[in-house]
Amino acid sequence: MKVAAVQFQHQANELAANFAIIRRYAVAASKIGVRLISFPECCLTGYWHLRHLNRKQLEGLAEQIPDGVYSVKIRELANDLNLTIGVGLLEMTKNGRLFNSYFVANPGGTYACHRKIHCFINSEIDSGDDFTVFSGPDDVPIGVLICYDNNIIENVRMTALQGARVLLAPHQTGGCKSGSPFAMGIIPRKLWDDRAANPDAIEAELRGDKGRGWLMRWLPSRAHDNGLFLIFSNGIGPDDDEVRTGNSMIIDPYGRIIKETWAAGDEMVVADLDLSLQERATGTRWIRARRPGLYGLLTKQADKVESTRDIRFEHLEDNDL
Repeated sequence: MKVAAVQFQHQANELAANFAIIRRYAVAASKIGVRLISFPECCLTGYWHLRHLNRKQLEGLAEQIPDGVYSVKIRELANDLNLTIGVGLLEMTKNGRLFNSYFVANPGGTYACHRKIHCFINSEIDSGDDFTVFSGPDDVPIGVLICYDNNIIENVRMTALQGARVLLAPHQTGGCKSGSPFAMGIIPRKLWDDRAANPDAIEAELRGDKGRGWLMRWLPSRAHDNGLFLIFSNGIGPDDDEVRTGNSMIIDPYGRIIKETWAAGDEMVVADLDLSLQERATGTRWIRARRPGLYGLLTKQADKVESTRDIRFEHLEDNDL
């Protein structure tokens, strides 16, 4: 199964412009036989600026799934191109709840929607309470976890236990101001603005510990330990006052990177997934050796419990929120 991961620099609040980029890459992917394409978290609306918006402003960007304006456009595009398309957007339910959601449309009209389980970007946006596994191309079970969801190892294991063979992992990450001294860090905007004149400087940041270096400490293990193919799509470039690091990649069930990019710009990476690798993959075999009766402690709360929002923003000043 041929799949693609796309990174692109979104424009805050510019849904039409962002959808034009989504359409362009989807059309290009369909021409080379791609069956499944994954775009980043909240790429339709923009992301990091959402923390500044009030309820009315958020509602102006959100839509119902599957009948909102852009949900319909995504469904139509999936049908027209015979392509499964995943897009990050802001969802508003019929009863007015807001979610950071990932909408996936299959050709033929079926669709899936994952609501970010660990949402922190704005207190007006709720967190989802369910895992998502759906039938994708050739009925291959596909799971979805959005950005921070992937940080919690139990989320990936639960998705695998529910039958997923491929995990879509849309992100807006890298270049983040972090409360952890050895996790990411801010990339100076000037390095991005000067990328044409000094490409080595921005490449060093994208591939270093603020970007790819940080990802390599944990992301391949999510695929390896659970016997999953993992499709990582990420934003690239300025996202409000931070610079995203891209590094979109496709990882096999052994944790090996099949295809990746560290381009300082919009890019699509494409790979053929050999699903036969999963049967004997290390993580697949480890799951079969589990002893669930020993794991009762995993269902208990930690001694210190904090919300994802408190953890994520504990290092920020009030004027950063």
